[in-house]
Amino acid sequence: MGVAWTITVYTADHDQGLRAVGLAHYEIARLESILSDYDPESELSQLSAQAPTREPVPVSDDLWQVLDRAVTWREASGGAFDPTIGPLTKLWRQARRSGVMPRPERLAAARAAVGPDTLKLHPTTRAVALASWGMRLDLGGIGMGVAIDRAVATLREQGIASGMIDASGDIAVIGTPPDREGWRVAVAALGKTADDASELLLRDAAVTTSGDAFQSVTIDGVRYSHIVDPRTGLGVKGPAAVTVIARDCTTADALATAASVLGATAGMRLVAATPGASARFVWEEADGTRQERCSPGWAHCSASAE
Repeated sequence: MGVAWTITVYTADHDQGLRAVGLAHYEIARLESILSDYDPESELSQLSAQAPTREPVPVSDDLWQVLDRAVTWREASGGAFDPTIGPLTKLWRQARRSGVMPRPERLAAARAAVGPDTLKLHPTTRAVALASWGMRLDLGGIGMGVAIDRAVATLREQGIASGMIDASGDIAVIGTPPDREGWRVAVAALGKTADDASELLLRDAAVTTSGDAFQSVTIDGVRYSHIVDPRTGLGVKGPAAVTVIARDCTTADALATAASVLGATAGMRLVAATPGASARFVWEEADGTRQERCSPGWAHCSASAE
């Protein structure tokens, strides 16, 4: 999925641990072959290539479940999270590489292929209809979380009661390390130094951070994230970062993406409305001052969401 994965398990049986880790990695690779929008041979890419579809296209159970979750998050976020955003992310990737804003006519064409009217799910037959020319589905805001959760389920099925999966900062943990009260995870504000990091203590939970610390572009003096706002077609303005803790990584992943797009006030309201979730939103004002807002349930925060 374009990032480094680390799986750590504690077990008294060495062979059990190796088998569990191997099966978890296999599950991650299997899901990538289904959900990737980079791989032209993935099931997702092959589905997008059929747009517009004459008839609804049956899809695998794995792809159906992720699309169903993605549409649910689109509705919950008022469109801030949108699985049809592919044409805009493709255009924005080009802008990030070139450092030049997309031309207005290309941006308008991409926006016309994005939105709730372009994708319809048919639950009875588990089939998908794509309504617009130039459509491209993108599950980047949720796919990593899904893969982590499936890998966690695989570890549990193999009898692992203590473990951690880290996909370059998207993290889920099982139980606790031996003789410890939880897994300690350091989260640096706005991607700065370890001295600026806060420490989280997690048990049977997930945490993920979305922001522009490591993937950004500055165009005409404005810093933009790789996260695209479906409403504008452009990257979210920064510097900013959202860290979400949730019961599972799929929820944390989707929430962090949606909150990044919505901004501190609306984003924290969405987090507060999600059972078992909490978050911290940190951003930098034009004068360089750092602001912070947190949802209820997030400890040690300078300002809480209203």
